[in-house]
Amino acid sequence: MRPFLLELDELQNKILEMCVLVETSIHNSIRSLMERDDEMIAKIWDSEENINRLDIEIDEFATRLLALHQPVARDLRFLTAAIKINSDLERMGDLAVNIARRSISLLERPQIKPLVDVSHMSRAVESMVRKSLDAFVQRDEALARSVLLSDDEVDELKNSVYQEFLNLLESGQAPAGTAFDLIFIAHNLERIADHATNIAEDVLFMIKGVDVRHHHTG
Repeated sequence: MRPFLLELDELQNKILEMCVLVETSIHNSIRSLMERDDEMIAKIWDSEENINRLDIEIDEFATRLLALHQPVARDLRFLTAAIKINSDLERMGDLAVNIARRSISLLERPQIKPLVDVSHMSRAVESMVRKSLDAFVQRDEALARSVLLSDDEVDELKNSVYQEFLNLLESGQAPAGTAFDLIFIAHNLERIADHATNIAEDVLFMIKGVDVRHHHTG
């Protein structure tokens, strides 16, 4: 049997590989929208297959380590967090695919206006994702807490996007299909931010051993 610490390192490396794939997929989905670039979409489909494969590998690996070694304290917190973070990463990959599918639909229609608010929201979401993953890699409590503080900003930007496109729809300045595609994209961006928040919470649990869910200011 391989030493437990080496297996923990292997698990960490698998999660890091997953992090890179998911972060790249999110970035490409946003580029496909903002730049109307269908080449980015093909890359997302390729990443999705690898993300799904790693999701199963990581879950099975972490579960096996829990069963075989019955770890305690810090190692137990790491394995518990790894399983939860893996699940959030897989869902983020799915949401990137959702955005790409809506981008394909939007490519078939004229662009109605510069997507300023969507651009602001996407940058805020990508920043949250990057910080949450860096917090995991670096075991950085301050960085994880900064992600929690960004969640409200993304919620406000989502509401602004919703209102903007509903107004365009009601005034006849945007076709219904285009407006609802963009609203759906904003919804998916918000859900990605929620998963980044979950990862930050799991990082804090891993480092401190405390559950900060619903207590972001604690």
